[in-house]
Amino acid sequence: MRRASRRLVTRVIATALTAVAVFAAAGSGVAAAAVDGSPTEPAADASPGADAGGLWFAPELDWGADAPEGYARRLGETPPAYGIRLAYPLDAAAERGWQRAATAAAAQGAALILTFEPTTDLDELTAADARALADTLDRVHAAYGTEQRVRFAPEMNGSWVRWGQQPTAYVRAFETVADAVHAGSSGAETVWVPSYGAGYPFDRADGRLDDLSARDERTLDTDADGLLTEADDPYGPYFPRADAVDRVGLTLYYFGKGEAAAAAGRGVPLEHNDAPESGEVAQRLAERWGYTVAQPQSFTERFARPDRPMAIDTGALFDPARAGDDELSVKRGWWQQVLNELPAHPHIDTVSWLEVERVEAEAGGAEADWRATADPRVAQALRADLVATGRFAWAPVTPPVTADEGLSSHSPLTEPAGSERPTVAAWTMAGAAIALVMALAVSRLLPRWRYRHEAHERDLRLDVVRGVAIAGGVLAVLASAGPLTVASQAVLSVTGAELFVAISGIVMGLGYRRRLDALGVGDSLARGWRRAGRLYAVTLSVIVAVFAVGFLPFLDTTTVTTLTDPSTGRVYDLYPNAERLLDYPPPWYAVRDLLLLRMSPWPIVILGLFIALALLAPLFLALLRRRLWWVVVAVSIAAYAMSIALPDAILLPTAFDAVYPLLAWQLPFVLGLVVGYHRAVISRLLRRPGGMTVATVIVLAWAAAAITGVTAPVLGVITPSAPGGLDLMRLGDSAVLLAVALAVLTAVWVPVDRVWRAVWVPLGQASLAVFCAQLLLLILIASVPALDVDDPLVATLVATGGLLALWLLAIALRRRAASRVTPH
Repeated sequence: MRRASRRLVTRVIATALTAVAVFAAAGSGVAAAAVDGSPTEPAADASPGADAGGLWFAPELDWGADAPEGYARRLGETPPAYGIRLAYPLDAAAERGWQRAATAAAAQGAALILTFEPTTDLDELTAADARALADTLDRVHAAYGTEQRVRFAPEMNGSWVRWGQQPTAYVRAFETVADAVHAGSSGAETVWVPSYGAGYPFDRADGRLDDLSARDERTLDTDADGLLTEADDPYGPYFPRADAVDRVGLTLYYFGKGEAAAAAGRGVPLEHNDAPESGEVAQRLAERWGYTVAQPQSFTERFARPDRPMAIDTGALFDPARAGDDELSVKRGWWQQVLNELPAHPHIDTVSWLEVERVEAEAGGAEADWRATADPRVAQALRADLVATGRFAWAPVTPPVTADEGLSSHSPLTEPAGSERPTVAAWTMAGAAIALVMALAVSRLLPRWRYRHEAHERDLRLDVVRGVAIAGGVLAVLASAGPLTVASQAVLSVTGAELFVAISGIVMGLGYRRRLDALGVGDSLARGWRRAGRLYAVTLSVIVAVFAVGFLPFLDTTTVTTLTDPSTGRVYDLYPNAERLLDYPPPWYAVRDLLLLRMSPWPIVILGLFIALALLAPLFLALLRRRLWWVVVAVSIAAYAMSIALPDAILLPTAFDAVYPLLAWQLPFVLGLVVGYHRAVISRLLRRPGGMTVATVIVLAWAAAAITGVTAPVLGVITPSAPGGLDLMRLGDSAVLLAVALAVLTAVWVPVDRVWRAVWVPLGQASLAVFCAQLLLLILIASVPALDVDDPLVATLVATGGLLALWLLAIALRRRAASRVTPH
């Protein structure tokens, strides 16, 4: 029997190690390539400023169907910049798109190339519109340190855009935007980007050229022959004041037709896909391809210079519905020509590639594919050719800003400079010492008030403490200025997270001791893992539900799906790549983020920790069953010590590990597990002569040390940078607070049972449901604009009403026995 038990424990440990390996592999993305066909992983050894001075390769994404993480995985490298097109003047959709792009690019340390497309007539654009754009540039740069380039109304010499071929209004609008940008603090650069001029003035733009003002006619008629023809300058009339232009660019798109007569803007239909003719890019950069009238100088010679670098905006059109050359031949044939010309044109420092699918007039109104990474074979070829040049830099170009950083900086245990937590904790410990002395006195004077274990199937004292902790947690999440929050912080020493974790361990130790005795090790382990599975399913369901609710126009879920740093304005998106889940099929990286709980509302991030602990708990319980409690304690302490000495040794690919690192936060849980499992033994020790006296002296000594300020400097030396803020002083405070709370409840249970049981026990027993329901409470509060939760009176009323609603929910679940459906 002992041998069989030993084999079972061995299998359990082996299974756990295998699960951890698979979990880590999923997080690192090793499995992703096999699923989504990604050729390679993005380079992992890049650092801010890597290959400084190198060329930029910057894809312009379709942000409604793609994201930087997906692109980087497909290419196998992380670009230093991404392009996005936004409406101008800025509207709500443009602001949201900009914010989403800024957050995603900042996570990679990449820059943004912003293309602003006027949605109204150029004459209607105002200086106020430009200042609004500049203000957003400033905010994004201040929040993320992101480098930004502003491409205002590109291809202005073309006939296919509503702002095209209006030189006077365009130059005025560009200069207005440039002046506002340069007056700001973002350091953003302006980029002037006409279209390659062969075929100019292109088609007649629905009569626009027939309605030119006399001034525009004179401006565009550069050869003064009274006509607008190919002999006129396709660029000069649109060039703004020199100091308004920091960079220039030129669009050199290949339309898949393989002939000079098919220049942009000419009505030559695409009949089949043709690879580009040799030397076409070189001829374009020399301003010789497709012109019927020779040009005296090239675009590069006229406008690019050492202090005014040049970008090439390019791409190769491919229509998969048409015959001809294959996609790789068309697209690689084009980008190789572009790359081959870079050494001869040192002013070119950026190559932007159009990474979209869209309907093109050049393709006869069909949807054409400009992307270079959708097909893994094409993506592999692109990466190989880019790397082979040895000229391109890769991200990060600025320090990455990730959601993990936001979560860790907004952890309830993160203490800002000048925090008063040690002072608050000292007062709390003083109160705890007084409460303990009074409880001991009451226990002797009124023994009939004592808690009787035999009278209750479960330990209701733990339910009361857990109910208080969950209420304090809800108040902390509300972050209001009301007195309820202040009171909860005083009682819980700022946060009740440690208490909640420790109590969970105690409760599990208590419950599984009975199960192990009744069912044996095997069945108990299976039940423990099923419980972890149910908790995971509930958490996953809540995450998906919040994502779905976010599409309702009258509810604001950003209050729980994002975090905003009030000092910098930095917005952390806690649902990275969530919109990609709506793609068909959804990309693996988005599914991975969901399954690994990397998408999570910040108030319930800690549930990921409980899932991990629930998976580990059966292993520890199996060891406790074999009376190896000392092994469990030693392993737990060693893991905590490792989290301090080697904080990056084990990083789980989940959101919770940034706030509640598993190596550190397992300690209160495991110690609670041991205490709960051996409650009977501990109770006997305390009942022995001197047992309670020793415990009381320890508590009072700790409280005295906290009050006199001894614990902070002493333990601060031992745990100078405890992961997740869980230092030894906080652990000691929590242990003392929990011990005193249980002692007080034991001594005065009868009056507590009569007055407070109906309040705290339901909250404690339905803690998971209450914890999840607080999300709805936060969303509803954020969706009512009239609520000013910074007002103490309003905050108190809102907090009181919210706690009352959660208590009623707990009562309803208890009465209907619905709490059995979900794990506690």
